Parts: sequence; structure tokens; C-alpha cells
Amino acid sequence: MSIGTHRPTVITVDGDAIRHNVAAEIAQLNPDSELFAVIKADGYGHGMTHVAKYAAEAGATGFCVAILDEALTLRAAGFQQPILVLGIVEPCYAQLIADQKISVAVGSQAWLAEAISYLKGNTVVRVHLALDTGMGRIGFQTPEELHAALDFLTGHDQQFDFEGIFTHFATADEKEQTYFETQLQRFRDFMAVVPRKPRYVHVANSATSLWHQVCDGNMIRFGVAMYGMNPSGRLLTVPRVIHPAMTLKSALVFVKKLPRGRSVSYGATYTAAADEWIGTVPIGYADGYPRCLQGFHVLINGQFCEIVGRVCMDQFMVRLPEKMPVGTEVVLVGESGSQHITMVDVAEAAGTINYEIACGFSARIPRRYVNDQKS
Repeated sequence: MSIGTHRPTVITVDGDAIRHNVAAEIAQLNPDSELFAVIKADGYGHGMTHVAKYAAEAGATGFCVAILDEALTLRAAGFQQPILVLGIVEPCYAQLIADQKISVAVGSQAWLAEAISYLKGNTVVRVHLALDTGMGRIGFQTPEELHAALDFLTGHDQQFDFEGIFTHFATADEKEQTYFETQLQRFRDFMAVVPRKPRYVHVANSATSLWHQVCDGNMIRFGVAMYGMNPSGRLLTVPRVIHPAMTLKSALVFVKKLPRGRSVSYGATYTAAADEWIGTVPIGYADGYPRCLQGFHVLINGQFCEIVGRVCMDQFMVRLPEKMPVGTEVVLVGESGSQHITMVDVAEAAGTINYEIACGFSARIPRRYVNDQKS
């Protein structure tokens, strides 16, 4: 995809915000615990390699990604820290995984058995056994299955390094803790059949690390909170200050006076009730700004300006309080004057979560990095 460097729409990522959020989290951990930065999905839309650099500078000792290609990108960029792929990688890539010293999630003994057939020579695959305690996504289903896999690993310790074991909580970001407690007990039942704990035992994502003291682990997977976003939206209050790392801004590229009775955008879903000043902003749903945000607002000169008519693929229109010059700054996520629009504000207006909004901003929007060098 072409990057839109010749239009005023830009995402700005603040390196100091990410460093602060990581350092603040590490300060809360036990001395024997580590933090792996979750930088999948191009660093939640912030830029994977930049975020990895900031996180490492702040004390992160490893990284988590979702797919093998993301791990390979980090290795190609020169990162030598441990990298864990949280999704299932096909066994046929076992040799590549071993060669690149990448760790992978494994959820079945069948995966281990098949992976061996692709290994050559004295190579070792680093594995983290995934336990399905209630997420229902990947992982061993019962302690019995886990016990059998552990026996398999013991018998094939020349091919596999049992480096980690983990689970993932489904409701750690909610007030009701019954299901969380159920998953925690299931995790402990699993761990009862593990004779020797591996180097990494990890159950805590951002939400777990923020709101649950009991983790039973020595490593956390720090994701959305690293970017300054609340994992629960508005449901729970983050117990310490986190700084949003991303802002999204554009500018007015066309301004006109729309006569009373004229309509705006596809479907003619908005009609001016009086003569109005209308501005056009060069960003749309092809950039990840949701089509459904008609009726939401942006900030211009510290004032909320309503989005009128449907958001188009590449542009949308706003009602202005007065005539404004072309080139006037438009804030879609961030601050203007004394007002602000957060990622949660955008997400709620779109009927989704802040994760999806941040991850959804396309590569067509250029990323600009400030405070890129550690001070």
C-alpha cells in the first residue's frame, strides 16, 4: 500500500510515552519477574520495530508476537531478545524456528510429534506449552493431556527446550471475578502435574497485571497498556498513570458554504437545516477511520465539530462553527485546546474497543515518531 506522505493526515507516536508505561509497570513487578512487550499487529498500529526499541530501552527483556512472520521481522531488524509467537505456527517451520531462536506456543502433543520430522541435526525448538483454562482458543484441555506432553518432552529433550508454560484470562478486564477465579484454579490444577517449572511461567496480560495481584507467574505479557490504552475501556480505572502514545491528526483541505437544504456524502443522509460551513478532511475508512462515525466529532481549534454525512473511503466532512481556512489542523485522536478525544471515545462511537481502532489504522497513514531517542 502506498503511504500518504503528500496529504496532511499523520499518526504521531511518542517514544517517551511507551518508555514511561513500560518502566512504570516494571516498577510494580517482583524483582524476579520479567516483562515481555506485546508488539503484534505492527505494535498495535504504532510500528513494531520502533515500539520494540522503546520497550527494550525501558527494561522489557523480550517480545511477544502473534505470527511467525512478525518474529522474523524483529530478528531481521537486529533484535536478539527472546521472542515468543503466541499463535500456533505450522510444524513444518520447526527448523526455521530453531535456527532463528524463536519460541513458539504449543497446544498439543501432536504438534510436537510432527515437528520432530522437520528438524535436522542438533537443533532445538523452544516451546511454551499453552493451557486452555477457559479462553477456548488454543492449548491443552486437561492436566492429563499436559502430563502426557511433558513426558514426551522429557523423552525428546534433544529436540525441544521446555522454556515456558502459560494461559490467557478471558475476563481479567471486568469487574466480576468469578470466571477469572475459575480460570486461575484451572491453571493451578494444570501446574500440579508439572514436576519442574520452566524458565517462564506467564498468565498475566495487561489487564491481569493491572488489576489482579495473584498471577502465579514470573513474566507478564504487557500489551495494550504499554500504548497508554485502558484494557477495560471505561469499566475499570487504571491504578496508575499511563500515557497515550498515539495521536491522529489531519487538516481541512476544502471549505465551502453549504446552502440550506443541500445534502452531504453517500446516501444523502445529512441535509443542512440552514446555511452551514462544511470542511473536508482527507482520511476515510480505507485508512481505518470507521465508516459508521457519522454523528461523532473531531476537534478543530479546541472545538468539537460534528462529522456530517457518511465517512467515505478517503474523506469525510465536518460542520464548522464558522469559516475556517484550508490547512486548519483537525484532531481525530489527541488534544486541541482544553479538549481531547481518546481512542476509547472513537471506539465507543464505532461500537467496538480501543484495540480494534488502534490496530485498524492502515499503513497508508504515515507514522511520525517523536522522542525517538532515549533522553
